[in-house]
Amino acid sequence: MLTLHTADLALPGPAGDPVPGGAVLVRGAVVEAVGRSEDLAAAWPGARVRRWPGLLAPGLVHARGVELLEETYHPDPREAEDPLPAPTAQDTARWGGSARRGVQRLLAHGVVAVAGTLRHRWAAEAVTRSGLTLLPATATASRAPGADPAEGPTALDPALPALAPGSSAPVVSLDPLAGLGAAVPLPFHGGLVPGAPARFAVFAVPDEPALRAAGAGTCVATVVAGRLLHRRR
Repeated sequence: MLTLHTADLALPGPAGDPVPGGAVLVRGAVVEAVGRSEDLAAAWPGARVRRWPGLLAPGLVHARGVELLEETYHPDPREAEDPLPAPTAQDTARWGGSARRGVQRLLAHGVVAVAGTLRHRWAAEAVTRSGLTLLPATATASRAPGADPAEGPTALDPALPALAPGSSAPVVSLDPLAGLGAAVPLPFHGGLVPGAPARFAVFAVPDEPALRAAGAGTCVATVVAGRLLHRRR
């Protein structure tokens, strides 16, 4: 199926200039074409159209996304009011649920890739199932000697949560743009060109400087492998 994603401004990335009234045409999991929305709509009149407000751009990389999935507990809303139990090696089901909720929170910030080394099966499964890309990190935390990476957190494991029991505020910001210096390029993952993977996000801002100023919490939609995985309600 062909889907045409239109926005006020499309930012293809390093491969092209911003396109006012731009759009990305998606066929399956890849980008079919990028250009002005009216031109693409005329060339592919049968495409389904999704209209978004704001800036459409390549999705973001979260440089500390692995920490947010393996070291931060994301509580279920039904348990948020109760103190969180200390993690144990047998508590993998609960941490698996936390990782899945963490992935959804990252997607809600336009994140399509995380950097680091996943040490736990439950976190790896959450990333794999979501379609997020795992990128290498320049440095990763070391594991305790003899620790099994397939097991959950233990008392000696550096992947213990970075939250105090009962807290829901992560130590690491969910926003990959938080604290980003003005001279640092925005951490876009790849570019939007024909044949490239269809992974991008839409932000309710008019342009790139506004995105830098307002942050990735302005995300209204995130597409990974051609699938709409987040849409602000």
